[in-house]
Amino acid sequence: MFLGIDIGTSGVKAVVLDEHGAVAAQGLAALTVQRPQPLWSEQDPEAWWDATTAAVQAIPAAIRRAVRGVGVAGQMHGATLLSADDKPLRPAILWNDGRAFAECEEMEAAEPDLRRIAANIAMPGFTAPKLLWVAHHEPEVFAATRTVLLPKDYVRFLMTGEKASDMSDAAGTLWLDVGRRDWSDALLAATGLAREHMPRAVEGTDLTGRLRAEVAELWGMGEVPVVGGGGDNAAGAAGIGVVRDGDALLSLGTSGVIFVATGELRPNPERTVHAFCHCLPGLWHQMAVHLSAASCIDFAAKLTGAAGAADLFARAEAAGPASGPEIFLPYLSGERTPHNDPQVRGAFLNLDYETTPERLAQAVLEGVAFALGDGLDALRSAGTEVSQLSVIGGGARSRYWGETIAATLGVELVYLRGGEVGPALGAARLAQIAVDGGSPAEVCEAPPVSHRIAPDAELAARLAPKIEQFRAAYPRVTPKSHARSV
Repeated sequence: MFLGIDIGTSGVKAVVLDEHGAVAAQGLAALTVQRPQPLWSEQDPEAWWDATTAAVQAIPAAIRRAVRGVGVAGQMHGATLLSADDKPLRPAILWNDGRAFAECEEMEAAEPDLRRIAANIAMPGFTAPKLLWVAHHEPEVFAATRTVLLPKDYVRFLMTGEKASDMSDAAGTLWLDVGRRDWSDALLAATGLAREHMPRAVEGTDLTGRLRAEVAELWGMGEVPVVGGGGDNAAGAAGIGVVRDGDALLSLGTSGVIFVATGELRPNPERTVHAFCHCLPGLWHQMAVHLSAASCIDFAAKLTGAAGAADLFARAEAAGPASGPEIFLPYLSGERTPHNDPQVRGAFLNLDYETTPERLAQAVLEGVAFALGDGLDALRSAGTEVSQLSVIGGGARSRYWGETIAATLGVELVYLRGGEVGPALGAARLAQIAVDGGSPAEVCEAPPVSHRIAPDAELAARLAPKIEQFRAAYPRVTPKSHARSV
């Protein structure tokens, strides 16, 4: 059996696969995010460890004893700063933190070749600009920093005592030469760092160490090997078989991601398309990333008094598609693709006396779908053609939402049994490849198809006018536009 651990933003998930590749058991422990100031998003690294232990211990003891390898996945871009004695110096700065927007311009000015080396534009969510922000605003913390680790890699360090990061996660730091799959001395120097501040870069199927004896005892497991793993999106892709050139997925988690595997590096930084290494050797991928997706569902449920996500979906369905003029802009913590705008915020538009909680719920589902459509357009402008998307994440539970998304994107959505398990599934499969051998195509099989949703032309026509209003609204609400008009 193989254990996959996913250090998410809202919780840690642990999944064990049996010898047939089926999910034998799962454990989950919640996490919270701290937002002490506007644009800030932070977590306590020790909370990741406590939640990881709780999630693993929620798996039956007999199953834990049978585990032969562990893979780790997790939220990308988080800056975990460790001192000389390997203790966190401050709360980790997360992927959806937008404070370092000025530092992005500074970094690109310091290294004019940044976009070619990193295959991406500098964005506040990436790790490197966060370190420049710390250097400017918390110089004593920066001076004391000896190692920078990503969230899953800090958990790996506590598990094994080893500092390592896989290529897919490392590519999201803005310190990796993505084409060469190695740290870039030039990009590190642009933030006042060097290779000695970095963990060793490995492939997702490489062995990185073994569980320390005290951790093995705590978790009721052997001192089994721990493999490189992957960033959450790449690991999620491996979990559902998106491991060949042209395979694609849609992740409807806290954030929303359209992910396309590529046999070569195909960057398009001008449209804020992410081009990263895959968690498997010899593969890369493109992503359109939206900072808020299923998190908008939780937001709207709280706002409208719905009992939860299922109740909100039911209310939206009661209203029906394009049932009112309401438009929702889902930029609750800024946006990446295609706007690269950490300061824009969400909004409801076109409210009137006829607006109801049901119509607001429908507008939220539509708004996220429209944002995903903007992301797919950016991928298409990079020469990527997508005809179908495998769907994973918590948002995959709603077929009704899927109908709106399929019509907006104009592609077929393929729902997989067990697809909601997500990155933890892929992490476990990476461990299986490392320990037992086998090719990614053999081990990372797509789960059985539950159902498919083809784009509905009539629904697409009903949504088209609202999509145009949605796209016209962004320039009116972004602080970027306001600044230009002054």
